[in-house]
Amino acid sequence: LGPNGAWKSTTVRMLTTLLRPTGGSARVAGFDVVEESDDVRRNIGVALQDAAIDPLMTGAELLQLQAVLYGLPKSRHRIRAHELLERVGLTAAADRRVGTYSGGMRRRLDLALSLIHEPSVLFLDEPTTGLDPMSRISLWEEIRRLNNDGTTVLLTTQYLEEADQLAERIAIIDNGKIVRRGRPAELKAEVGSPTLFVAVPAEMNDVASAVLLHFGDLRPSAEGTLGVGLSDGPGAVSSVIRRLD
Repeated sequence: LGPNGAWKSTTVRMLTTLLRPTGGSARVAGFDVVEESDDVRRNIGVALQDAAIDPLMTGAELLQLQAVLYGLPKSRHRIRAHELLERVGLTAAADRRVGTYSGGMRRRLDLALSLIHEPSVLFLDEPTTGLDPMSRISLWEEIRRLNNDGTTVLLTTQYLEEADQLAERIAIIDNGKIVRRGRPAELKAEVGSPTLFVAVPAEMNDVASAVLLHFGDLRPSAEGTLGVGLSDGPGAVSSVIRRLD
């Protein structure tokens, strides 16, 4: 997790053997990324932001080509392509040229291409950047399924809610350095709960305070307002408003 320019993509390129590390060492799927790079490549799938895909080929053709490149038996090419198109919800678009795909469809195809050889470790570099909310949720669901099926997923993102929704462990990176790491709940506990400030007429102060105490601890605020630390996070705002009404 980190902002643009944090070196997230550079880190992924090093871990996937596309860039030689400038120092230190790393092991992926049990193999050294420099000394055993061929073994690393055989065990990983990669979906980068700038993947080069021929827009004149169909989704099915691209997947079958990927199967050839990864050395799958010829008898498996069509079968594996069909399996993955069905998995990512692109069966209906299998014979369409990729140049006609929407952004969300392209990201799902990228994911399918990275899974052709059933890797044990999957790298996804900002897979939902630029997608509409429904496409993002659809991709989140597929990533969860992959992880539940036993695939290790390393995903980069600049979205806090994406990291919170998907990750078992988060590393916050800035300028090439990990500044915090931990489980989502641990990192949120370090920050503390968000504070909601409510403008309240003086005569309603006591009543409103009693209501707000149901949602967390009261916090210092300016005159004419009440502050409450939302123990359940920002999602509780709508419930607070309903209770105050």
